[in-house]
Amino acid sequence: MEWLTAPFEVTFVQRALWGGILVCAICALAGTWVVLRGMAFLGDAMSHGLLPGVALAALLGGNLMVGAVASAAVMTAGVTALSRTPRLSQDTAIGLLFVGMLSLGVIIVSRSQSFAVDLTGFLFGDVLAVRQQDLLLLAAALLAALSVSVLGHRAFLALAFDERKAQTLGLRPRLAHAVLLGLLGLAIVASFHIVGTLLVLGLLIAPPAAALPWVRSVRGVMALAALLGATAMFGGLLLSWHLSTAAGATVAALAVSLFFLSHMLSGLRGRRARHAFVPAPATEVD
Repeated sequence: MEWLTAPFEVTFVQRALWGGILVCAICALAGTWVVLRGMAFLGDAMSHGLLPGVALAALLGGNLMVGAVASAAVMTAGVTALSRTPRLSQDTAIGLLFVGMLSLGVIIVSRSQSFAVDLTGFLFGDVLAVRQQDLLLLAAALLAALSVSVLGHRAFLALAFDERKAQTLGLRPRLAHAVLLGLLGLAIVASFHIVGTLLVLGLLIAPPAAALPWVRSVRGVMALAALLGATAMFGGLLLSWHLSTAAGATVAALAVSLFFLSHMLSGLRGRRARHAFVPAPATEVD
């Protein structure tokens, strides 16, 4: 029992756990729509698109979170604008912005002679460095994400399954898409300093994807995804403490492992259900 509780008796690990739980809840709200709409590439592009703002903020001695928010806003506006170009597919627009923002970030980083540590934190995060004020910011971000999810649920749902129907119902799919991009940006900005941009996609996609086989409603997917994410956060911090591994990477790896476990169990359940239903043999009638 002490093996389970000992790490969480330390104050900074407690803060890491609470911060991680808040992040997992935010990622569950945004990540569910990412999974339902097949927007994984967009999520990856937006997470890496934060680099220019974060790098510039670091070089100027500013707040990294402010730089991340600025880059996320640029990415959101750029994807929204370019996706309206009739001759340009959304994947092409996202790819161009992805490469452009990443290149700009690398150029800014190359101007510094001592950016290696900051860049490592940006890429891989530092969940054990969560401060008290970070918890307050994450709680505010969760409240904002929850408000957007509740107010935009009907429009997001219509957009996920039939964009033309959303237009017919007067739900303004273009505006809903832009708001959804903002929600995704909020989740990425809130998460990048916890697990880093290279690993944030694990928390965004793995828990909702793991929840999909077990629940039928969107809200159910969000709730189960938040629970699975919190489980990965607890287990990841526990394992990283005892095994001396990188905390953020361990959390993300465990989240992905839960996804594979979920789908393996779902496949076994489906096989048992098929074997349990054996049609009665036909009888001959004289």
